[in-house]
Amino acid sequence: MAAKDALESKARPLNILVMRFLVTRFAVMVLLGFIDGRTAHAADSTTGDSWMRVVEDDRAIKIETDKIEAIIPKKNPKHWMTGIEKGTFLDKTTGFREAGDGLMVIDWLMEPGSDEAWSEQVIAPDGNGVGRYSWFANESDPGRREYKLMAHGSSHRKRMVEGPQLCHRMKAVQPKVIQGKDFVAVETTYRFEYAAPGRQPGSRWTQLVVFPKGERYFLLMDKIDSVNEAKELFLRNDTPGCVRHEKGDTFSEMYLSYLSGPNGLRIPASEFFTPFPPDLKFGYRRDTHRTPEHFIRAYHLRDKQTGKPGPWLAGLTLEPSVVYEAWCSQRPGGIIVMIEEIHGKPVKAGESFSAAHIVGFFDTIEEMHRVNKRYRGHTVLSADASGWRLHK
Repeated sequence: MAAKDALESKARPLNILVMRFLVTRFAVMVLLGFIDGRTAHAADSTTGDSWMRVVEDDRAIKIETDKIEAIIPKKNPKHWMTGIEKGTFLDKTTGFREAGDGLMVIDWLMEPGSDEAWSEQVIAPDGNGVGRYSWFANESDPGRREYKLMAHGSSHRKRMVEGPQLCHRMKAVQPKVIQGKDFVAVETTYRFEYAAPGRQPGSRWTQLVVFPKGERYFLLMDKIDSVNEAKELFLRNDTPGCVRHEKGDTFSEMYLSYLSGPNGLRIPASEFFTPFPPDLKFGYRRDTHRTPEHFIRAYHLRDKQTGKPGPWLAGLTLEPSVVYEAWCSQRPGGIIVMIEEIHGKPVKAGESFSAAHIVGFFDTIEEMHRVNKRYRGHTVLSADASGWRLHK
């Protein structure tokens, strides 16, 4: 018994040392980001040559490359739940950021037509549902009626097929980070939870964002795997995003490549000092316009305090024929809305459609077109550890 007591007394200090070592090792692993983000507060991953850094915590994923920074939210966003978070897209070359509410923000799955016949079945006052499309004819109050006219016009009525509006009401997500030698990507998926009468909920939205090494832009794909049939199903988003301004203090001009001939249309900021509906000017519809060679929308940033010109922030849709309708209109409240609807063609249950884009900072309009020409014609984007690829 005495011999056993002696052995135990010698073992105690050793056990204490082992425990201290394990606790210290765990703490170091947490600090270095080797423990999963759901256990540790944050995970920080940096590649060997340090051109890229990923910081992930329970709320969001921050991507930092040698040229840009961006944050993709998981929950509790600063503004919207989808796309690149408001105010986080940074051009390291110039120090400028986007001037809106985030980039590549997603709304609903929609189709043309009226929801009047089943309006009482889709009312969702809290936003958790399909909801009625915001249309002037639904309003009796003069102020609300005028706002709806400015927001959506009066010439092309639409309705929701599946909801909720993801940017407002999407629940928490767990995006997947994909890293390769010269890129980092983030993939987010979500299934629509509600459907209009006669339709099924459950279509899957996938957004893949690829950040290449050495570029001031990212590539992005929005894809829908539909569980419903429709004659003209489309996905609505903001491409590249809206613009917040007061009399043009954050931008000097707009550029729309698909209007006014092969050179596109440059629009001074003064055209956006007064609200106007989307069907009054600067609109595009596939059934009324010629399909352009390039589909580019951009705004020329300027410093709000000094007026100093910055880069262009542009959205390039790589296959122009996927654009169903798009507009660039001034709403009340100091916001330019750059909505784009993709596909708008017949879809059967089990079929998919997608659009691929490039969004980023450019010094000139000519540079936008050079990049667009390099990647034009693609609608699908994929990525794994071996690399990222565009497909037609």
